Amino acid sequence: MEKLEKYITDERTGLKYELVGDYYFIAGDDEPEEHRQIGIWRQRRLRYLRQHKRLLYSQLLLSGKLNEHLADINEQAEVMYQLLVKQISECENIDEQLKAENQMAWIGAMNNIHNRAGEIIMHELIYQE
Repeated sequence: MEKLEKYITDERTGLKYELVGDYYFIAGDDEPEEHRQIGIWRQRRLRYLRQHKRLLYSQLLLSGKLNEHLADINEQAEVMYQLLVKQISECENIDEQLKAENQMAWIGAMNNIHNRAGEIIMHELIYQE
C-alpha cells in the first residue's frame, strides 16, 4: 500500500492540496484564521450589511475581509459602549450611592443609559458605510 503525501502542489495551476482522509482538498491559508469574539455588534453589523449594503457585503465577503471587518466593528463598539455608559452615568450622577439608596431608580436610570448608548453605537458605527 502506497503512502500518500500530506501536501502536494499542482505545477500547472500552482494550487496546494492537502490530504484529508482519502481525498485531496485545496489547502487553505497557512495561517489559521484568528478567532475573535463574536458579539452582538458584529451580528447587527452583518445583518445591516446583508439587508441594506449588499454591494459592500459582497466585496468584503469575496475579498475575505468580512470577518476582520466585523470583528473590528465589534471591538470598536464594545469600547465605545463601555465609555459611553461610564460618561453618561457620571454626568447624570448615577452612582453607587443611588444604587444603595434606591435600587429601582438606579436600575431604571442604568437601563435608560444602556439603551441610549446602544442607539448611539447603532447610528455611529453599525449604520455607517
